[in-house]
Amino acid sequence: MAWFLLFSAGIAEIVFALSLKYNQGFTKLWPSIATMVSGGCSFYLLVLAIKTLPLGTAYAVWTGMGAVGVAVLGIFLFKESADWCRLLSITLVVAGIVGLKLTDNS
Repeated sequence: MAWFLLFSAGIAEIVFALSLKYNQGFTKLWPSIATMVSGGCSFYLLVLAIKTLPLGTAYAVWTGMGAVGVAVLGIFLFKESADWCRLLSITLVVAGIVGLKLTDNS
């Protein structure tokens, strides 16, 4: 259950970061609401997950999911660079997340 909570927190973190782009400095109502709600949900779900999971593992997976999700979606939504170095870097972050999951005893 803790891994499901952490995964959900990571998804909420991605929504939070993307909504920052759309709320235009909190001048757009619905994207601003999405920012506040998704940010709160992300932190709350992370707090629940770290009751069971090791803090270092949970935090690294949470931030990694957010970073990878936003980087990949940035390529598709905002036409950001998809050069080989960027894709390799994203792959390395994913490898780190998988490695942390595989070495966790929870």
